[in-house]
Amino acid sequence: MTYGSITQVPVGDLTFDVRTTGPEDGEPIILLHGFPETSLSWASVAGRLTDAGFRVIAPDQRGYSPHARPEGVEAYATDLLVADVLGIADALGLGTFHLAGHDWGAVVAWLVAAHHPDRVRTLTAVSVPHLAAYNAALRDDPDQQRRAAYIQLFREPAGRAEELLLADAGQRITAMYGDAVPIGLVVRYVAHLAEPGALTAALNWYRAMTAELASTPHVQVPTTFVWGAQDMAIGRVPAEACGDFVDADYRFVELDGIGHWVPEQAPDSLAEAIIVRARA
Repeated sequence: MTYGSITQVPVGDLTFDVRTTGPEDGEPIILLHGFPETSLSWASVAGRLTDAGFRVIAPDQRGYSPHARPEGVEAYATDLLVADVLGIADALGLGTFHLAGHDWGAVVAWLVAAHHPDRVRTLTAVSVPHLAAYNAALRDDPDQQRRAAYIQLFREPAGRAEELLLADAGQRITAMYGDAVPIGLVVRYVAHLAEPGALTAALNWYRAMTAELASTPHVQVPTTFVWGAQDMAIGRVPAEACGDFVDADYRFVELDGIGHWVPEQAPDSLAEAIIVRARA
């Protein structure tokens, strides 16, 4: 499914592909995708948000937009990912906005909300909880340690992970989605990552991570955390601890029978959670 029109949005030396849809005078909401996806992951959710009157802005983030794909691990530090979101908002004339992010997009969304609460009206984080909750579980919870074992491979220097993930026409990437994501979308995700330098750029998000994420400040904007109870990457311990790091109105939405790919697998439930949060 394709949605919205793609706008080329310059931010510094980079140019981002940004999907926009919905009424021009609607309340703006920025949607941040995760790994290994693109803004297309929000297609079904975006339609429901625009029907509710929101103006949807969904960028292909750094490394995923072909003209925002700098070389080098240092170019994917989280402070730069945060600056991209604010830069896109500034370029589109958005003083404040609602914010939702899934997977790595949730990581960036937590950081934007924690460090720039004056810009964020509401936050809906999907799958990945507050980073202090996640890192505490990664330190102390054997279940979460097992679930996160894949990260070690992704953080290895460029080469091995790319080779493994792209082998056999990207079969390992395809397998990540199981039957939760429509095959048409999966094919597009894999083709996108097969572009020159694209997968290395996406993996550089992992390679650029630092221990500072564990000390992410408490969030002080109204927040909803949406978690699929069958998520293979995020366990119950960090999911249930998430609210300890939000000093504002907070809601935890647990989706039974849903895994990690919430935007594609449960768009109705996710859109409802976003709308309820934005209108609370």
